[in-house]
Amino acid sequence: MERDAEFMERAVKLAARGLGHTRPNPAVGAVIVKGGKIIGEGWHKKAGKDHAEVAAIKNAARRGAKILKGATIYVTLEPCSKPGRVGACTDAIVTAGISRVVYAVPDPNPKNRGKAKRALAKHGIKCERFKGDADILKLADDLICDFRKHVTTGLPYVIVKIAMSLDGKICDDFGNAKWISSADSRRLTGSTLREINDAIMVGAETVRKDNPSLLSHGRRNNDLVRVIISKSGRLPKNAQVFTDGAPNKTLVFDDAAKAVRELGKMGIVSVLCEGGLKLARSLAEVGLVDQWITIVAPVVIGSRPIGKAIRGRLNVDESFIACGDSFVTVDFERRGRP
Repeated sequence: MERDAEFMERAVKLAARGLGHTRPNPAVGAVIVKGGKIIGEGWHKKAGKDHAEVAAIKNAARRGAKILKGATIYVTLEPCSKPGRVGACTDAIVTAGISRVVYAVPDPNPKNRGKAKRALAKHGIKCERFKGDADILKLADDLICDFRKHVTTGLPYVIVKIAMSLDGKICDDFGNAKWISSADSRRLTGSTLREINDAIMVGAETVRKDNPSLLSHGRRNNDLVRVIISKSGRLPKNAQVFTDGAPNKTLVFDDAAKAVRELGKMGIVSVLCEGGLKLARSLAEVGLVDQWITIVAPVVIGSRPIGKAIRGRLNVDESFIACGDSFVTVDFERRGRP
């Protein structure tokens, strides 16, 4: 029991591999331990595929584990007790012969919340909440902040990312916003954030001016949905989002709030908005923003074009994330790879 934190931390790291791919399900990781050694591990990779617990049980079998009696399974989320597209995880745990279950976060889904302990107790299996390291618990909770919102409200978790200068500008007087932030900060947001979210949203002007692909700059996420907000619907037919041949869907809506509601109905549980102040304001005014990520660059734009903006040197407090010549401050909940 004194090594619970070590094994739960491993489960959290495994769970993070599923971020951006499991909708409408949460990202979950599991580790099976016997005799103080990990004998199986797994994570939920996609809706309709094995849940983390089943993946870990199968992994244990492939590793040669013949008997799981006396084993403990560490799971980042309370095991489901009702079958859905796949069987109930409590049934799989019973069948495998596992003796103890430790989970980090209760399932926010009313169909499952608090029911795993009762279902497993009938078979003499201990089921308990992880009471160890608070930082690990926070990471496990962060992993499902989007799922929690979606399963309780039907809406996706909305993250707004904005880059701004020291004089509070997100573009110059000519409407140009490329580039205020540094290459390092763009890699952080363009790679990590696009890898772990279900959809990315921008406005029509971003498509017209910058012609972005809106795809991850790092590890490819073929499950990422591209969302464009355009009241007129008039968008360049040759824009990358329509012509790059990527398997990623591109959806067009005439209203941001309407788009968020429709995306929720489609099973999208997280949306990253990179569309600038106008789009961000339209979401904030109707209370749809859950998290703000602000990239502040040591740049003074004034009335100049961005290319002639005055750039200073970075010297920031440790509470910020330094990214090249910019720094990132994250407000509200944190969601990302541990």
